Amino acid sequence: MSTHDDFASEPVPGLPARPPKGEDILWQGRPNSFALARDAYKITWFAGYFVVLAIWRASIIGDTLGERVLVTLPYLALGLAFCAMLYLIALIQARSTLYTLTTARVAMRIGAALTVTLNIPFKQVANANLALRKNGTGSIALDTMGDTTISYLVCWPHVRPWRLAKTHPMLRCIPDAERVAKLLAEAAQTRLNQPEVSRVPTSLTLSPAE
Repeated sequence: MSTHDDFASEPVPGLPARPPKGEDILWQGRPNSFALARDAYKITWFAGYFVVLAIWRASIIGDTLGERVLVTLPYLALGLAFCAMLYLIALIQARSTLYTLTTARVAMRIGAALTVTLNIPFKQVANANLALRKNGTGSIALDTMGDTTISYLVCWPHVRPWRLAKTHPMLRCIPDAERVAKLLAEAAQTRLNQPEVSRVPTSLTLSPAE
């Protein structure tokens, strides 16, 4: 597994170099910005918090409906501004991200301020875990092998939440995640079943979205 942080030029979008002969790109995609805001930045939780706070303040201050409405306005305005800021951050993160699945690896170009690319060959992936939502968006976490250390903070939010001891890189909040997961599983099994590789093929498990 390797990283790359020089993006003066990209011969192929999302990859630091052209794939070698025999390696084909199967899929490229980005996180859904709203799904990223919801799952990584908890925008719906914060929106609910400010609504509850506004209702609570209105219940203890003001005697008339008009007074209570006026009391809630500052809290609702603050909540709207805060959630707009969270969504803007998620949007920037989503647009600066490009995930690539090839016949040999998963590549993740991530980071809005500090941009890096993770190259994760299938032979270093022990397991892939798909968390799927009803609307089709989902996240695919990769349990890697070997001694390579991946920084949780540098890669966040493109990591499995709360796995601090061993960071799991994650294709996060991608549309049509089940189809991408099947592509990954098929490509990994094909690659790992080649004669020069002797190990257990990558497995794919389904779990509820976190």
